[in-house]
Amino acid sequence: QVQLVESGGGLVQPGGSLRLSCAASGYIVTVYSMGWYRQAPGKQRELVARITSGGSANYADSVKGRFTISRDNVKNTVSLQMNSLKPEDTAVYYCIADVLTMTPARRYDHWGQGTQVTVSS
Repeated sequence: QVQLVESGGGLVQPGGSLRLSCAASGYIVTVYSMGWYRQAPGKQRELVARITSGGSANYADSVKGRFTISRDNVKNTVSLQMNSLKPEDTAVYYCIADVLTMTPARRYDHWGQGTQVTVSS
């Protein structure tokens, strides 16, 4: 079993900042890529940013230059620093981790429960 616990969501004014964090725990052998997706009301879930265990990151065009993803491979955590937030960033943000588990020995994406980010004045 693998659990992803997210924190850091909330309400912020346009132009403000928030930092999301996610910690993976459980019977983990290896955590490969980690990242964040988001889903706004009435829209499909979309990639925000993802980072490999080697530190290579990719971002959605809509957040490049404003969001920064980082991770701690020892603690199995991933963070998303979000600056210059816009109303269109409002969504539920989900943590994702590509994990190889110990028992059973399987590798697949695990998802967090989601955390709400609301950007509004």
